[in-house]
Amino acid sequence: MFKVSLLPALISNGGAVTWLLLAVSSVALAVFVERLLHFHRAQINSAEFLNGMRIVLKRENVVEALSICDATPGPVPRLVKTAILNHERGREGIREALEEAGLMEVPRLEEKLNLLATIAQIAPLIGLFGTVVGFIEMFSEIDRLGLNATQAVLSGGMWKALICTAFGLAIAIPSYAGYNYLVSRVNSIVLDMEKASTEILNIVTHRQLPKP
Repeated sequence: MFKVSLLPALISNGGAVTWLLLAVSSVALAVFVERLLHFHRAQINSAEFLNGMRIVLKRENVVEALSICDATPGPVPRLVKTAILNHERGREGIREALEEAGLMEVPRLEEKLNLLATIAQIAPLIGLFGTVVGFIEMFSEIDRLGLNATQAVLSGGMWKALICTAFGLAIAIPSYAGYNYLVSRVNSIVLDMEKASTEILNIVTHRQLPKP
C-alpha cells in the first residue's frame, strides 16, 4: 500500500520535473473544480422553469418573466429571455434569435476544457521527459566514475526516471477522466438548451405578448 509519508521523498527524488508535474496537476484540478461548479449552477430544472414561464406569460406579465430570467443562472434562462425579447419577429425570427444565442452559449460551456484535455495529453510526455533526463544523468555519472560507479548512482537515476513516469501517468489518467465527465455535462446542458428552445418557441408564438 502506498504511504502518504513517501510522497515528499518521491517528489525530492524525482527532481525538477516532478515539481513541474505538480504545478500542471494543480492547474488541472483548479480547472476541473471551476468547471464543475459552473455546470452545477448552469444546469437547472428546465421543465420546472419553463412551467413557471408558461404561467407568468399566460398572465402576459413580460416584465416579471424577464426579471425571473435575469435572476436565474444558466444558459436556459438566457435563451428564454432571448425568445421573449424577440417575440414580435414571428416564429422564424425567434428561431433565428435562439440559434444565435445558443451559438454564443456553447463556447461559454466549453471554456477551459481544451486546457484540461491538453494537460491529459502532455502530462505523460512531461513524465517521459523526466525519465529521459534521469537516464541521461545516470549514464553521465557512470561515464564519469567508470568502475567506481556505485549502486547509489544507479538507483538515483532509476528513481528519478520511474518517479517522473509515474507522476505523469498519475496526472494524465484522472485529467482525461475528468475531461470526459465534463464533456458529458456539457452535452447534457446543450440537450436541455435544445429542448427549452423548442418549448419556449411554442409558448411565445402561441401568445400575443405586450412589448417588454
